[in-house]
Amino acid sequence: MARTVIGRIGQLVRANVSALLDGADDPEKMLDQLLRDFSASIAEAESAVAQTVGNLRLLEDDRDEAREAAEEWGRKAAAAAARAEQLAAEGSPDADRFTELARVALRRQIGYEKQVETFSTQIAQQEGLATQLRSGLDKVRAKHEDLVRRRDELVSRARAAEARTKMHESVHSVLDPGAELGRFEEHVRRQEAEVLGMEEVSAYSLEAQREGLEELGDDTEVQRRLDALRASGS
Repeated sequence: MARTVIGRIGQLVRANVSALLDGADDPEKMLDQLLRDFSASIAEAESAVAQTVGNLRLLEDDRDEAREAAEEWGRKAAAAAARAEQLAAEGSPDADRFTELARVALRRQIGYEKQVETFSTQIAQQEGLATQLRSGLDKVRAKHEDLVRRRDELVSRARAAEARTKMHESVHSVLDPGAELGRFEEHVRRQEAEVLGMEEVSAYSLEAQREGLEELGDDTEVQRRLDALRASGS
């Protein structure tokens, strides 16, 4: 969660607000949405900071407990080793038992010392994460406050830029009437081409009808001649 929040905060902090507003259809709505995004990210960052610091404190408690346990088992190992040495000097068979107890205590001590190292590494990571979150939170808060202060100014600038763009387009149209005339001429040319196409289609249809009539005339002549042949044969 914390890493994701840091990423979103970074995007907001790096955002070019002026460019976003200049390209927006409605600068006021865009700015209001940005302010809502900032507020949401601030709330998320505050929650992430609290969670990270809470985890950090738990890790510190676990590290301290592991350190105390390691020290305690170290004392037990030392006591068992001293007792084993004393019993060995006395020739007591219990010396080996206390020597084994010393070994067990040392293993426990080493295990807790490793836990201390692990917790210390995790604590360093959480501290770095908490520092990043706090830094990002400070930056996004500052930018949010700046946007709130400059809201009206930014909206006014964005609208002025939009008005200048429209004025430039209007002036260009007035200063270059040939462009508008050219567009109208192109429209007329397209209409003329469409009419020519329709005429060609109509002409093709008439030609086909004429050819059909001619073929019908040929068939009539063939039948006439065939009838004549039949008559002469009879």
